[in-house]
Amino acid sequence: MEPTSIALLGLAVMLVLIALGMPIGFAMLLAGFVGNVYLLSFDAATHLLATSIWEQFSSYGLSVIPMFVLMGQLAFRSGVTERLYNAAYKWVGHWPGGLAATTIAASAGFSAICGSNSATAATMGVVALPEMKRYGYDRALTAGSVAIGGTLGVIVPPSVVLLLIAIQTEQSVLRLFLSSIVPSLLLTILLILTVLVLCARRRELGPAGPVCTWRDRLRGLSGVFETMLLFATVIGGLYLGIFTPTEAGAAGAFGALAVGVLRRRLPRAAIAAALRETLQISAMVILLVTSAVLFGRFMTVSRLPFELADWASSLQVDRLIVMLVVVAIYLVGGAVMDALGFLVVTIPIFFPLILALGYDPVWTAVILTIITSLGAVTPPVGVNVFIVKGLMPDVPIRTIFAGCAYFVLPYALCIVAIWATPELVLYLPRVLVAGS
Repeated sequence: MEPTSIALLGLAVMLVLIALGMPIGFAMLLAGFVGNVYLLSFDAATHLLATSIWEQFSSYGLSVIPMFVLMGQLAFRSGVTERLYNAAYKWVGHWPGGLAATTIAASAGFSAICGSNSATAATMGVVALPEMKRYGYDRALTAGSVAIGGTLGVIVPPSVVLLLIAIQTEQSVLRLFLSSIVPSLLLTILLILTVLVLCARRRELGPAGPVCTWRDRLRGLSGVFETMLLFATVIGGLYLGIFTPTEAGAAGAFGALAVGVLRRRLPRAAIAAALRETLQISAMVILLVTSAVLFGRFMTVSRLPFELADWASSLQVDRLIVMLVVVAIYLVGGAVMDALGFLVVTIPIFFPLILALGYDPVWTAVILTIITSLGAVTPPVGVNVFIVKGLMPDVPIRTIFAGCAYFVLPYALCIVAIWATPELVLYLPRVLVAGS
């Protein structure tokens, strides 16, 4: 068989294994190893497997992942989430739909110290769902606002997904973090405006809460200050050259630990739980990266990415058409797999194709992340939808999907705006990063 045919067969086998319930990392590892055995030799494939595992698990660059994961875990157990939510509620909770808007705003804030969509949805769901139920919010809007807020976890920097894309595509972590600031702000604003406009027209969806005094609002800002300080420490330290990415994550983790200790909200049991979760998540992510490296080498040997790039370049159609096909693939892929897993699988295949079409690598990384994150709330699977379902077992799954449907339009508007105006992504890294 032709090498490209072997690559397509390997892809098909990997997808079947994932559909049968095998973890993504192991499915990629198996497909990549067997593919390399066929195209090279057993000895060469074994050598690649050994070197890939050693290089990734001993890589200083990958130590950035546990640092950022630990920061999010410590921040969550320090009560940062609750204080963020309370601060946002005091400012907008008295508007129709204010609690749902608060949930999205607090999700964006927590995303700035978390970096995961599923973790953001689960964390904010625990805090927000009881409150919206108590105030009589529509169940679909309640579920939808938590699920859609969770998608911001992989868009707002520092994002674990953007970290992995930077590692896979050998791009600057700082540039990708800076490039996602404006799109994440734009998307957050559009999502909040959608809630407020919707509830202003149909007040039964989200009744207004009590009005807080200005004194209470100003006092509530202390909950935002902690998050902003951690965010500024990470991004500011990177930008000023004080920290490497790993050191920035470590500084953020230390800051989250200090917040918890000073507020006496972080007993030893909570610290132990944060470390345990960090080890589990980091091991999973690094295994994904290792598997992606081995699978990517299989793709390289088969020359499938280069064949795709050559094929796309030879087409007598506008590059926009080819890109729209890729976008459709990422929408579907994000719906059936976690954004992290799907991007790790597909970056070695589609990134060379997109670059061959003439698109900027930084812009590509950001827009693919946003498009894939939308898949987390769309049928047939929608990872965040099932997380919310676990927190709201009495609510039918179709009701949660209906609530998420309210937010498809603002997501689409954000994607169109970024597509039409690439400077929304490229301006900050070009201006702030030397040599960009």
